[in-house]
Amino acid sequence: MPDYGQRHRADPQKSLVGFVVGDVHYAIGIGQVREIVNPLPVTPLPHTPPEVSGVADHRGDVVPVLDLRVRFGLPPTEPTRSTKWILVDAGVRMVGLIVDAVSEVFGTGADEIRPTPPVGGGRDLRGISGVTNHNGLLVFVLDTKRFTEIVDDIADVLPPLDDL
Repeated sequence: MPDYGQRHRADPQKSLVGFVVGDVHYAIGIGQVREIVNPLPVTPLPHTPPEVSGVADHRGDVVPVLDLRVRFGLPPTEPTRSTKWILVDAGVRMVGLIVDAVSEVFGTGADEIRPTPPVGGGRDLRGISGVTNHNGLLVFVLDTKRFTEIVDDIADVLPPLDDL
């Protein structure tokens, strides 16, 4: 089984990978990001949550792909030149996240990551671990381990973890 542990970055100032979904800015801890790739062909799976686009073959690994537009209540769109997949470590499995655009790698500077404000129900907050400011914008930081519950829902159609 591959080692999906935390990666260490030489520059601690650059701790987040920023991206956009709709008009909202998000980020993921750089230690969870394995790779950023252009979209690949996706095979849809029956009986999966709406945000699961399906699975893709990435260098021989079967990777579940989540559409963050759908996850955050936006309509899905056709990929553009800016559309990217962020391949992340979600627990013990790699997951592809479809985003509208990747913006930059940045640090929080003097701002700390604050708790997410308590708005709406639990489902729309799930996966968002905190919020910070960057270049005058609010950026919501995702907790990739929270995506494991979605991936667990489709685990019976994925190959055993030993094969990944």
